[in-house]
This record gives sequence, C-alpha cells and structure tokens, in this order.
Amino acid sequence: MQRRTIQGGSKRAVRVGMVLIALGAWLTAAGCNRRGDAAQATGGMQMPPALVTSAAVETRDVPFYLDQIGRCAAREMVAVQSQVSGQITEIHVKDGQDVKKGDLLFTIDPRPFQAALAQAQAAKAQNQATLELAQLNFDRIKDLPRSVEPQEDNDLKKNAITVSQAQIQANEAAIQIATINLNYCTIRSPIDGLAGQRLVDTGNIVNSQMNTVDLLTIQRLDPIYADFTVTENDLPSVREHMATGTLKTQVRLPSDKDPREGELSFLDNAVQEGTGTVKLRATLPNKDRHFWPGQFVFVRLVLDVKKDALLVPATAIQIGQQGTFVYVIKPDHTAELRPVVTGQRQGELMVIQKGIDAGERVIATGQMLVRPGGPVMEKPTAPMTGAPGPGPTTQPAPTTQPQPATTREAA
Repeated sequence: MQRRTIQGGSKRAVRVGMVLIALGAWLTAAGCNRRGDAAQATGGMQMPPALVTSAAVETRDVPFYLDQIGRCAAREMVAVQSQVSGQITEIHVKDGQDVKKGDLLFTIDPRPFQAALAQAQAAKAQNQATLELAQLNFDRIKDLPRSVEPQEDNDLKKNAITVSQAQIQANEAAIQIATINLNYCTIRSPIDGLAGQRLVDTGNIVNSQMNTVDLLTIQRLDPIYADFTVTENDLPSVREHMATGTLKTQVRLPSDKDPREGELSFLDNAVQEGTGTVKLRATLPNKDRHFWPGQFVFVRLVLDVKKDALLVPATAIQIGQQGTFVYVIKPDHTAELRPVVTGQRQGELMVIQKGIDAGERVIATGQMLVRPGGPVMEKPTAPMTGAPGPGPTTQPAPTTQPQPATTREAA
C-alpha cells in the first residue's frame, strides 16, 4: 500500500513538471513575439531633426593685428614759466580756454624793466657823445708832424676813439637785454592748444631765479598721441612689417563702438628692462577732441591685411577632444563634423585658416542637439554681426517629418 502511494505521487509530479515546462515555453515565445513587434515598430522611426541657425562662410579682406592697451598723450605740452622776476599785474586767460600761438596770457609789472632800458639807452647816448669828441680830437692832430704833436699824444687820442666804440657796443648789448626782459613782462602762448588751470593769481610775485612754479600748462590736442607697448617676442614681426611701409593703427575708447584710424609714428630704440616690452606711439587726428590726454585706450596695430579670408560666426566654433571644429550643413540637410584651424577674431566673426570652403553653410547656434550625420532643420536668422551689409538669408530646409510613436512603443 505504501509503495503504490509513492508511485502515484511520482506520476503527479511528472505531469506538473511537464505542464510548467510547456507554460514556460509559451511565455518565452510570447515575449519574443512582443520584442519582435516592438523592434519592427521602431525600425522605421527617425530621430527628429535638430533646430539650428546657420550662416554662410564669407570671404573678406581682414587685418592681421596686435591688440594692446595704451594711453593718450598730448602732441605738445608746455609748462608756462616766467623768465623775469616781478609781480603779476594782469591775467588775460581763463581756466580751460582755447589759446592760439601768440595770445597774451600774463602781464608782469614792466616798470623796472622800462627803467633799465632807458638807463641803457642813456649810457649809449653818453658814450656816443664821448666817441664824437674823441674823433674830433684825433682829426685835429692826425696830420700834424710828430715834432708838433708827439706820437704818444696821437696814440692816446686814437685809443680814446676805440674805447668809446667798445663802450657803445656794450651799451647796445645792454639795450638788447633790457628790451628782451621788457618783452618777457608780457607772457604769450607759444603754441595752439587748450589751457589748463592757472596756478597763480594777480599780485603774486614770480622769481625767474627759482623756476619751480608753473604759471599755466597748455596742451595741443590735435593731433594726439596714443602710446602703447608690445612684447619683445612681437618686435621682429613689427619691424618686418614696418620695413614695407607705415603701419596703420585703430584706436578706440572702452565706450566706443568704432575705432579711429591713425599711423604708427614711433618705435623706441630699446627694450625696457624688467618688462620685456617696447614702447610705440601712434599719431591720429583729434579735431573733435574725442581723445583726451591721459585716457586709457584700446590700440590695434595692423601689421598686414589677409586677402579673401574665410569668416564664420564665432559661435560656430566648437571645441572637442581633437581640437576645434564646426558643423557643416550638407546638401542632404545633415550635419558633418569638420575639424578646422582658426585664426584671429574679427568682432563677432572668426577667421578660418583651414577646414572649410567659401559658400558652405555652418551651424551657428543649436549645436547641443546636433549629432554627426544627423538631420538638421534651419530656422531664419538675422544677418551676421560684423558682416558688411546684409547677411545671408536662411530658409528652413525641407526635412522628413518624424512618424508618430505607436501606443505600444510609447508604453
């Protein structure tokens, strides 16, 4: 009885195992069918195109330059000082006034110098009378025989004439000095320029023997200098391009949008110790006094002009593990990753030295959603900043619309 029970249980266990095996096989087949259906559903789908903005590669003549920070300096600057001592009796200039060469600035009390001039003139007149008398005395005896007029008396009368002539020459020099000093009592502007703040008032005493006090400073503002430096590493390139002609400069204030052009007019004859830089100076017109002495400015020294350079928006440049690259839009509206070699920046554009051709279109914005070989859709863009005239007009490219997801795939 016990043996039959055991055999019956074994048969039931075998049947249950067979059922479980069959159920597992059916579930496996169902799962495979479902995955096959899903694969079939997704096999015909495409990734949606990335929405981007694009720009055409431009060709333009662009400068090769060095950018530096400089400071403006007056073309001429004069510290006005007195050349004679005396009291200032009149001031003829106002602070910040425009003056011309020869304009009267200050008057120093002229009376002592007028008296000195009169004294020198009187001394000359006295010596002139003495000379005339000596000439008369000599004329009376010059033809007399030596027996009548001794030779010694003749020599003395002749010598008196020579002494009087020398005294007159000294008087003439004294008159000239007195005249110059009298003229110095009226201080005039030596240059055209802009007067600064006067440093003396009426009644002040000036001392020409202690020239430590300036009466006024005058600066000529047109043209004006822009002083800047370049490193000694850039010096050979600067000298090489200077040999071909005068170099142009572009100078602007930090608040300016457009620079003003000038010319490089000075290169220092030595490298400054400690800094390893060389001083240069640009001269530029400044009729409207846009630049002011002492102002900091941005200076661009144009060394050369590259003809027909390739330009793209600076935003199109991307950096990867292999270096810089851009995405080029191919005729089939897909993106191609193109390694490039960049040059100098030109405003909001970038020079491309190698890697693309003129007329190709590059992706300017929207690169985050772009993959190499993937589809892209261009949207209208404004003209490129920095381009001369209106930029390229970009129309949306026709692309294949993505198929709607099935309910099974969404699940």
